[in-house]
This record gives sequence, structure tokens and C-alpha cells, in this order.
Amino acid sequence: MEYVAVLLPSLVVGLLFWFAMKSIFNADKSERKAEARAQAEAESRSAAPLEEQNPETDK
Repeated sequence: MEYVAVLLPSLVVGLLFWFAMKSIFNADKSERKAEARAQAEAESRSAAPLEEQNPETDK
């Protein structure tokens, strides 16, 4: 029983650290996905006016 009392606090702190790091990495991953999605959307919006030619300047 002494070993459990000695190891339990370290085990609990280790698990808390693991959960905290896991949530940080998941948040980072979702943030990167959202950033990539927003960047792709911005690039597609900025590319659209380049593809459309102004008919008044072509005359």
C-alpha cells in the first residue's frame, strides 16, 4: 500500500499533463485546418477577379 501512496500523485500529475498536451495538440490541429480552409477561400476569391476580364477594357 505504501507504493500506491507514493506513486499515485505522480501518476495523477502525469495523466493531467497528458490530457492537457492532448487538448493543446488537438486545438492546434483544428486551428491549422481552419487557417488552411480560410486561406484557400481567400485565394479563390482573389483569383476570381483575375479570371473575369472587363469587357470595356478589351474594346
